[in-house]
Amino acid sequence: MMFNVAEKFVSINGEGTKAGQLAVFIRFTGCNLRCSYCDTKWACDEKTAPHTKMTAEEIYSYIKETGVKNVTLTGGEPLIQENIKELLEIICADRELYCEIETNGSVDLKPFCDIENRPSFTMDCKLASSNMEEFMCEGNYSLLSENDTVKFVAGGKSDLSDAKEIMEKYNLIGRVNVYISPVFGSIEPKEIVDFMIDNKLNDVNLQLQLHKIIWDPDMKGV
Repeated sequence: MMFNVAEKFVSINGEGTKAGQLAVFIRFTGCNLRCSYCDTKWACDEKTAPHTKMTAEEIYSYIKETGVKNVTLTGGEPLIQENIKELLEIICADRELYCEIETNGSVDLKPFCDIENRPSFTMDCKLASSNMEEFMCEGNYSLLSENDTVKFVAGGKSDLSDAKEIMEKYNLIGRVNVYISPVFGSIEPKEIVDFMIDNKLNDVNLQLQLHKIIWDPDMKGV
């Protein structure tokens, strides 16, 4: 059971419910989508992206050696990795760890929901500006709980309107954690705040990518 690991590092979580907290990141190569604003395009091609082959046991050992309890599996798309469920079962069996998996929303989450102490899903909802909205697995919304997150990455006002419709259609607000992020450099955060005020989006969070504020936006390993 080998995995192609593009990079592994300790930093702070730049997004989500653990934003600002230390986390150990495992980034896998390979993604089944090609979003217009992707900030990790270098890791999307499983065959050509630079990587190190690691077993599940080696990944788990590395995580434990860091002494950091928050674990973020990212990509690429982690859930298309062969044998990813076995790795998740190893990590989730350790109750000292908090495992989060960042997924692009196109992969069925149901096969992973029966994992004991299952990971927290941070699931993207691709909007029109991503050019990938047709690939969303809509059945995933019903599988999410209060421990999970839906992230909308908005590139303009039409994206914001679409995000609101999806929140309402799937009754997301108050049932899961909901975040709206700007496409970096495409929309001002103020516009998102104004939209939230105008539409009374209580319990929805504006999210800025802390790692892009602290470090160079294109920097790896942070």
